[in-house]
Amino acid sequence: MFTPESLLDLHARAHRSLRGIIRHCAELEPAAIDQELRGFGYPTVRLQLHHVVGAEEYWFGVLRGAFRDEDDAHLYPTIEAIEAFRERVAAESAAYLRDAKTPDLNAPRTMRTWGGRERSLVPAHVVLRTQTHLFHHQGQVSAMCRLLGEPVPAGLDFPLD
Repeated sequence: MFTPESLLDLHARAHRSLRGIIRHCAELEPAAIDQELRGFGYPTVRLQLHHVVGAEEYWFGVLRGAFRDEDDAHLYPTIEAIEAFRERVAAESAAYLRDAKTPDLNAPRTMRTWGGRERSLVPAHVVLRTQTHLFHHQGQVSAMCRLLGEPVPAGLDFPLD
C-alpha cells in the first residue's frame, strides 16, 4: 500500500535528481541542447527533458481529470525554461499528493486518457510510472551528454539520503 507521504518522498528524490541533470545541461553550449543525436526517440537533450516533464504533467492531469496533450515543446526553448517548467509541474504534482488520501491512491478507478479512452488505473501506479519514466529519460540525457563530450558527473542518480 502506498501512502501520500511515501509517494511524496519518491517524487522529491526523483526531482532532486532531475534538477541536478538539468543544472548539468545548463553548462552545455546553447547549440548542444538542440543538437540531434541518432538513436534516441526524442533526438535532442531539450526534447528529452521536455518530454519527461510533460509526461508527468499529462499523467497527473489524468489523475485530476483535466489533462493537456498538446505538443508545446516550442514554449521551452532553453534549459532555463525547461527548469521553470519542471518546477511548476513538480509543485503541482506534490500538491496533488499532499491532498491525496491513502485509500484513494490505492484503489482502481476509471480515468479518461488521450483520445478519450477510458481506463481503469490505480493512482499510485500512475504516480510510480511517472517517476520510473523520469529515470529512464534521465539515462537517455546522460548518454546524450556523453556523446556531446560533457559526461554527467557521478551522484545524479536516485538520492538515497
